[in-house]
Amino acid sequence: MKHVYGIVPSRRLGRSLGVSTIPFKTCNYSCVYCQLGRTTNMTNTRQTFYPPEEIIDEFRCFVVKESITDFDVVTIVGEGEPLLYKPLDIIIDSLKTISNRQVVLITNGSLLYDENVQDEIKGVDILMPTLDAWDDDSFKKINRPYGKLLFDEVYNGLLEFRKKFIGQIWLEVMLVKGLNDSKKALERLKEKIVELKPERVYLNVPVRPPAESWVQKPDDKTIKLAREILNATSIEKYSGGNFVASRKLDDLSVVLNIIKRHPMRKEDIKELLKSRGKSEYECDKFMSFLEILDFVEKYNYGGTIFYRYKKT
Repeated sequence: MKHVYGIVPSRRLGRSLGVSTIPFKTCNYSCVYCQLGRTTNMTNTRQTFYPPEEIIDEFRCFVVKESITDFDVVTIVGEGEPLLYKPLDIIIDSLKTISNRQVVLITNGSLLYDENVQDEIKGVDILMPTLDAWDDDSFKKINRPYGKLLFDEVYNGLLEFRKKFIGQIWLEVMLVKGLNDSKKALERLKEKIVELKPERVYLNVPVRPPAESWVQKPDDKTIKLAREILNATSIEKYSGGNFVASRKLDDLSVVLNIIKRHPMRKEDIKELLKSRGKSEYECDKFMSFLEILDFVEKYNYGGTIFYRYKKT
């Protein structure tokens, strides 16, 4: 399946059925901590990358024809920045109608200065933007935005959307050791968060392999301080297990479908395969095959082995 993936366990949302509207690594940021690696298609131009009916039909087939209902929310996220896709309103309305679930949009929030974008996404139930920086300098160091994209432009777009949005905003702050985890940095972030007035604030750290090997998560003492200053809920623990996928796809397609958007640990892949009826021997054989593929990267991060997709 090209656009629908999961069901994926989420620390914030429960069981999430993902929908991707964006080609692999297409984004207007290249965040140092991105779990998918460095952005390879850097753009700030919104496009109809795929016909809306293609995405909607695939989603309908997964949910209705296969009777997949064991999920809590539908999440628009994927391999890049969802706001680069247009028209999002058609996608959002269709997902809500077909699934009868809340639709969540996970975004870097960078294009909310565009009134057309604001209008297209006003129908989502929950907007989950990221805010890791407080000025242009921190913005460039952490998020590495496209071209001349400025922090104030992005942040003011968030503020404007906040005024008219009737849904909830659940903000995520990703802490990176040495970049935005000092007390001074946290106080600057707090100022921005207080002005934005999100319903929830989640504190995260890199728990999967980041784009840059030097990226590290802060120590526990710093995380505790950040949680107190930002009045945030900490979600820095890895969430794995309980993956569900279409029975119509073969095992390799299922795994690739997930790791394109969501790097997986070895034990999670084996658990998924076992849920599809595979024996321990068959799981080990599959893992050996997976490791010789040119488009799968095996990555040791913090002593844990992850697998993620890569372009060849």
